[in-house]
Amino acid sequence: MIHPSAQIHPSARLGNAVVIGPLAIIEADVVIGHECEISAQAIIKKGSVLGEKVKVDHFAVVGGDPQDLHFNSSTSSNVSIGDATVIREHVTIHRATSEGGTTRIGKNNFIMAGAHVAHDCTTGNHVILANGCMLGGHVNVGDHAFISGGVAVHQFCRIGGGSMTSGNAVITEDVPPHGLAHSRNQISGLNLVGLRRRGHSNEVIAEIKKAYHCVYAPSGNCTDFAQSALKSGEFTTLEALEFLNFFLGGKRGRTVQPE
Repeated sequence: MIHPSAQIHPSARLGNAVVIGPLAIIEADVVIGHECEISAQAIIKKGSVLGEKVKVDHFAVVGGDPQDLHFNSSTSSNVSIGDATVIREHVTIHRATSEGGTTRIGKNNFIMAGAHVAHDCTTGNHVILANGCMLGGHVNVGDHAFISGGVAVHQFCRIGGGSMTSGNAVITEDVPPHGLAHSRNQISGLNLVGLRRRGHSNEVIAEIKKAYHCVYAPSGNCTDFAQSALKSGEFTTLEALEFLNFFLGGKRGRTVQPE
């Protein structure tokens, strides 16, 4: 059902059973998958691609130009939204800065009211971004991460899968998988509740705990400790290996435990 006051560009492609509310705007070359719902006065900017069963609430803007002083608006880039993602009121998601680039939101994400996802970000699946949180450009968020309300994440940071970041935190360094981040770049342990809820075995959780203590318990360089742990051959579960390998990449520093 499409409201007669909605503005839909002739080049936009709409799937079956799409609902578009009053005064919504669908710009050129947009693709909207089957059973999507675009609420009143939402805007889907040119070139954006929505999967199936995506919901975009009132006044949200998907695919706006990056907030980059050097960006040329003639650049052809876009935003991709995965299936069954919910985008609530006043959310803004900006397209990529490079020619042919994509800001990519995974499947089954829940992006709450007023959140902002900047250019060139990537989120995994089942990610929750709570009210008013802000992702700077090029941020990468892993599967099942939960970023609470009012959190500010610096550009190029990585937020590891399964991690939880508490409200109003300031994150300018990477948060490891399954970590509990808070305050300014502080980490206080592992998201054990989340690990159990997602059905990880006791063996897996025990290995992740051991990996965490290998990296954070000593005083020194986290990358060096992670490399030593990987070389030791003591870790066999995929989850523990992913945790350790996380410390070998990235462009930012690492969140730290308080003294």
